Amino acid sequence: MRAVFLDFGAGSRGDMDCTVLEQAISPWQYYEDSSEQQVLERIKQAEVIVNNKVFLNRAAIFAAKRLKLICVAATGYNNVDLAAAAERNVPVCNVRGYATPSVAQHVFMLMLNLSCRFVEYQQMVKNGGWQASKFFCPLDFGIEELSGKTLGIVGYGELGKGVAQIAKAFGMQILIADHKNKPARPGRTPFDEVIREADFITLHCPLSTNTRDLISRREFELMKPTAYLINTARGGLVNETDLLHCLSTKRIAGAAIDVIQEEPPGKDNLILQYQSANLIVTPHIAWASRESRQRLLDQIADNIQNFFQNKPFNQVGVTLD
Repeated sequence: MRAVFLDFGAGSRGDMDCTVLEQAISPWQYYEDSSEQQVLERIKQAEVIVNNKVFLNRAAIFAAKRLKLICVAATGYNNVDLAAAAERNVPVCNVRGYATPSVAQHVFMLMLNLSCRFVEYQQMVKNGGWQASKFFCPLDFGIEELSGKTLGIVGYGELGKGVAQIAKAFGMQILIADHKNKPARPGRTPFDEVIREADFITLHCPLSTNTRDLISRREFELMKPTAYLINTARGGLVNETDLLHCLSTKRIAGAAIDVIQEEPPGKDNLILQYQSANLIVTPHIAWASRESRQRLLDQIADNIQNFFQNKPFNQVGVTLD
């Protein structure tokens, strides 16, 4: 059997243990990355294809005559033509829950940086402000505690629940948002009420036609002027033009984002050109702890092994009429 990993470089810099993959199937061909032109040649003899961000379109799926299984090295699987895979009777599987500890700690790293004004105080020290201070403790920037604050969670799946668990340890009050423009179910709070009441809003929902621009000018106008937005989910959930306007006009206190609409961004990206400390940007690394990336590979191996043993294997896809 022949297995191909089309963009292994998306999740490894030589620090991953591939033993479990090799035990599940062999031999493997690992590619750092694959262009659309390279995909067809690289998969034509493959029985198992693994891809992270490389797109497998209809032409590619039908060109791989020996193909038995597609493994997406992520939870989202919009980079595979599911209808074409179903026509070929090739199952598609994803990985789930592997990044929860990494994402949850990143969310709180961002929240703590905002609430403790870490960026401003670090810059003060570098600029000699502490050295020139009259007192041992400069109080130039207001520091807030997370304890007693209200955390609004939008998207209460694996990641949202992981964040909620840590929030309780910090003594935060938790509001779980229901779907936008829908009545709240038991245990949930109407979406607009969460936006209005939360001191911190953290996003953990998938990007779809229903959630694109989920947070835009309307939602920013509902938020408290002291509130913060955290987005470690998908860039398209937040209207970036509206975000920058509301940050620059101090309509909200701040935001911290790990994702933007264009990744990697161009040099003229407006998000990266914004210089105020009330916006923190990290480069889509919330998921990327070494342990998280190893769990991802291990779960891919489990999916492959379970598939060939006729056991459940995180299958996703569409049903054809």
